[in-house]
Amino acid sequence: MTAGRREVRAAVEFFQDLDRQLPSDRGPNGEPSTSDFQTFELLEIVEKFAVGFDDLPALIPGRDDYRILISTSVLVRAFTVVGQLSADGAIELISLDIDLGQDWS
Repeated sequence: MTAGRREVRAAVEFFQDLDRQLPSDRGPNGEPSTSDFQTFELLEIVEKFAVGFDDLPALIPGRDDYRILISTSVLVRAFTVVGQLSADGAIELISLDIDLGQDWS
């Protein structure tokens, strides 16, 4: 286990996943927007990868450089984020999958 805090950065693909799954504006029934997710969830996601990367489950057995965070949220039912350990020691958030299975009406 690595002590301390790791640098975390989000790849372009992470934000493309976010834009593909949530609208840019909040929906008429309270559906969250991309800004809502970034405001309420992204900082916590970054924190979990920054201090707990080694404690997250491996995405691929035998490949400890890929870890997955599966979490619930106040905005969406659940989400998964995949992080990859880069050669420089930073964690790069490479994918986001959001479970939108919530009735907003």
